[in-house]
Amino acid sequence: MNFDLQAIPFARELGFTLELCDDGKSLLRYTPRPVHGNSMGVVHGGALMALLDVTMATAACSVNPGHATVTIEMKTTFMRPAALQTGSELAGRGRLLHRTHKMAFVEGSVFNAQGELCTHATGTFKFVSRAAPDGATTIVT
Repeated sequence: MNFDLQAIPFARELGFTLELCDDGKSLLRYTPRPVHGNSMGVVHGGALMALLDVTMATAACSVNPGHATVTIEMKTTFMRPAALQTGSELAGRGRLLHRTHKMAFVEGSVFNAQGELCTHATGTFKFVSRAAPDGATTIVT
């Protein structure tokens, strides 16, 4: 695994952990906290979308070491609520579907602790060079 999830402040703040990032696949874990809930007492859709975004990006980056990605588009389908219970862990699984020199086409799914599918997404990502110390990035051409 050569992906530094800790380099993404938002993922770090949400508490995502990376278990797999290899050969076009990724697996992230996320234990939502009460502040990640919505008014209905389940995990907020924005938190689930953030997990999917990072899950898909890590799957894409697994085949292109030394590069990062930026999200071009993402379509998300919510199938069942992700319960917001103390210690209830969610799993984000990503899979690279196709890639070109500049782009990656990826899918991702979020499963609850019982293994039930909660959310699914597809996304398109553009490969970029890793950020320079001054924060600038270079688009892969």
